[in-house]
Amino acid sequence: MTLFIVAGLIFSCATAKKYPTTATNQTTSSNNDGSSFEKAIVIQEKSESAGVAAEYTWLKEKYPGYQSKGQSLTMNGKKPYDIIQIMTANEEEKKIYFDISNYFGKF
Repeated sequence: MTLFIVAGLIFSCATAKKYPTTATNQTTSSNNDGSSFEKAIVIQEKSESAGVAAEYTWLKEKYPGYQSKGQSLTMNGKKPYDIIQIMTANEEEKKIYFDISNYFGKF
């Protein structure tokens, strides 16, 4: 019986989907605050589903209690960016820029 429990735990840990939970895993520079194309948050994920999850994880960590007001996809130069408009918990409107070139179009 114990063998089945241990095997089940090992299998469930090995097959669990892993999404980054910290901003340090998602960006290439600590100077990036998402306030412009030049300071965009660089998402390091390699698939669309993981990349989108990383964007929202970053937003939840940096702006707890925020509300999403809209999202757009745009190109700047030859790079794709997601721009997410939010209302912070302090009722400040912001546009957050994400460089999604690492995962854009990859499923």
